[in-house]
Amino acid sequence: MKIGALADRSGCPVETIRYYERIGLLPPPERSSNNYRAYNERHAERLLFVRHCRALDMTLDEIRMLLGFRDHPEQSCLGVNELLDKHIAHIVERIAALAGLEAQLRDLRSRCVATDSTRACEILQSIRTEAASERPRHDAHAHKADMPG
Repeated sequence: MKIGALADRSGCPVETIRYYERIGLLPPPERSSNNYRAYNERHAERLLFVRHCRALDMTLDEIRMLLGFRDHPEQSCLGVNELLDKHIAHIVERIAALAGLEAQLRDLRSRCVATDSTRACEILQSIRTEAASERPRHDAHAHKADMPG
């Protein structure tokens, strides 16, 4: 099947499929006589596996490790369990961080119940005051959109 058919079947954009090939998550397909990529069922199944892992919020490195275990079924599944335990711990940390963020946002939201002009908006004033009191920091909570590249 051509890359467009694989994209349709998997719900994965063509660019992402090519990216997964470049970084080794998908094996390179064979080439047809007209030099088109020729994918097969193995590619489709592997791509669906990768997409499901991404839906579980796994990193590309975690997926690469899982694929390594899957590609070598004679190995012990202890490594798979350890990987999942680490991923679960990471998710628990993120949930705690998000709960803290929710509390901050709820507190901020409670500061303004009026529908007056934004000139008197306590939310905007609080954000401005808090932003002025913070120093720039480089931490894991930086927003993705603020990251280079």
